[in-house]
Amino acid sequence: MKTLKTISFLVFSILFIFGCESKTEQITNTEDYAEYLSLTDNKSLDFAHKEIDFWQKKYDAAPTQISYLSQLAANYNTLFEYTGDIKNLYMSEDLLTKSNEADDYSRVSTIRSLARNYISQHRFKEALELANKALAIGEGKKETQKLLFDVQMELGNYPDAVKNLNAIRDMNSFDYLIRLAKWNDHKGDLETAITFMEKARDIAEKDDNKVLKIWSYSNLGDFYGHAGRIKESYESYLKTLALDPNYSYALKGIAWIVFSKERNVNEANRIIDAIVATHNTPDFYLLKSQIAQFEGDKNEEMKNRNAYFSMLEKNNYGAMYNKYNTLIYADDKKTAHKALEIAKTEVDHRPTAESYDLLAWSYLNVGDNKKALEIAQKHVVEKSFEPNVQYHLAMIYKANNLALKTKPIKVELLTSLYELGPNFEKKVNQL
Repeated sequence: MKTLKTISFLVFSILFIFGCESKTEQITNTEDYAEYLSLTDNKSLDFAHKEIDFWQKKYDAAPTQISYLSQLAANYNTLFEYTGDIKNLYMSEDLLTKSNEADDYSRVSTIRSLARNYISQHRFKEALELANKALAIGEGKKETQKLLFDVQMELGNYPDAVKNLNAIRDMNSFDYLIRLAKWNDHKGDLETAITFMEKARDIAEKDDNKVLKIWSYSNLGDFYGHAGRIKESYESYLKTLALDPNYSYALKGIAWIVFSKERNVNEANRIIDAIVATHNTPDFYLLKSQIAQFEGDKNEEMKNRNAYFSMLEKNNYGAMYNKYNTLIYADDKKTAHKALEIAKTEVDHRPTAESYDLLAWSYLNVGDNKKALEIAQKHVVEKSFEPNVQYHLAMIYKANNLALKTKPIKVELLTSLYELGPNFEKKVNQL
């Protein structure tokens, strides 16, 4: 997520030497997070279950009270957030759809809630349609413009996204600042993005808003990690867990630090296993597969990859894991054609630079180097600064004998190995 820049050979050498020396630098301490690995209760989850029981009984007794459906939907969404069980997200969708249909899609708050549900499902075009419907009604316009910014960013409609961002401009608004941070991160200006996210955090702390503090701490954990500020990333995740001990996303962030920075595979697996006990989603199997790959354990790597695909088969995740599937299939020449088909679908559903990167990467892996280069130059170059995207770009340049374009990307990627993960170290060095 760093903007590509020219680094002198001397500076690069120093960075590389110190980078190698600090690979196993100890950042984490098991005592800091041990209590979060053995929790037996979840107050938020228990409360959501009680609320569902309460509102379901009220709705059963008075089925004409449509407002009860939104209450139920919100609590099913909470179940999804804490358990990862996709069925709860679909239950929330069903309830919101029923509520919107009963109101003939006239209540903007319910329309927006359904749109956000669609975003979680990666149904972005449908989310945009609902957001525009809410905007046409006019009520709560600024809230709808926030939603529109979020959807437009997911769809890669950046000029429209900026229009909505400017429409809600308020440097004292948490909601504006976090979106301004996201916009700057998208542009590759991570330092500015962090500055705005920190300002948002300060507002959350000043207002002592627990929900917003959790959100800002966890996102700062990500941003600090992208910037190589690993200790601050770790501390932000710990702050998140101190407020919400069941916040699995923060634990996953710590697991990544333990794996990617400290190279402690046993501890990383221990953390992941603790998370999966209560929050089970397919991506954790892929993380365990990555760890096994780093250890050179092919059997364990394939076992976890198969578990990932098995979970996808048992549950309907729609397009939510298209990116992961594309990358997995593209890695094997025998399945690269599958990657290409998924990438084409992803570009149709979500024409961002990242989606086009998947398409270009897939073409490269089916042997069409020139097509890969054509797509990358038109839709990816200077449009995404994600390290994995930059690695694909470097490989595409290399395959097309454009060594001069590959070298500066390699220099930058060597400073992004933490974010890429240990398995990329050898790959990047071979560019």
